[in-house]
Amino acid sequence: MRLEKHLSQGKLLYLTKQEDAISVSENDHFRWMAFNDVVQSIMHKRKPHLLTLPHQVALMLPLLLFRPNKVIELGLGGGNLTRFLRHLSPEIEVTSLEYNPQVINCFTEYFNPEQLRLSIIHSDGLSWLTQQDEHDIDWLICDVYRSEEFGFDSIIKQLEVLTGKLTRESCLSINLPDISDEEINLCLTILQQIQVEHDISYFHIPNYLNIVIQLYPKHWSLHRLLKQSAKRNRNSYLPQRVFNRWSQFWKHGNSV
Repeated sequence: MRLEKHLSQGKLLYLTKQEDAISVSENDHFRWMAFNDVVQSIMHKRKPHLLTLPHQVALMLPLLLFRPNKVIELGLGGGNLTRFLRHLSPEIEVTSLEYNPQVINCFTEYFNPEQLRLSIIHSDGLSWLTQQDEHDIDWLICDVYRSEEFGFDSIIKQLEVLTGKLTRESCLSINLPDISDEEINLCLTILQQIQVEHDISYFHIPNYLNIVIQLYPKHWSLHRLLKQSAKRNRNSYLPQRVFNRWSQFWKHGNSV
């Protein structure tokens, strides 16, 4: 059954009618969270660690290149990335920042079926990030939030804060939802100007409005790492089968 059919056949578990109406629904196979009827996160109930949306795989592509120890995720949502990383390796330390306490409550009650002990901080992610030492961060993952009040300027500010916390050894993965071609080109131009020690690739997610941008250290030599790891897989936590499949996705990216 196609995913959209599953989402049309769910029963409501939770609903809040605050400014951002958050709902949780499920059927026999999936449970999902929506903001104002827009699905944000989907969990496979039998295998909660699975990634269920294509932009999540695109966000996780740096796992082909290195073994991160400390990961900062801005925006918890339904916790798909956190569950995936914790299942992949207990050595990965993930800290999730979430501003909305209702989202945290929903995650705790409905999207942590294995009762994992996770590091979740109720805070504005960018404000928290400015107080952290960049040398304590291997990988930043961010669903960029677009403020209706400040528009595109708010995205630019977020990019400046995020790149300001990168070292020449760390990665940044950004999900930009519902953004125009003109805006994505401007974002890429700005990233090139302010982050000269990193290569940049971006991915259009087929049939979705998401654009995923990856910044990774220039000295890593992407193609050499992928070629070496395809033989020995020493640079990745990913199982060899997953590694081989995901490494093909880089061909669909665009280098800047």
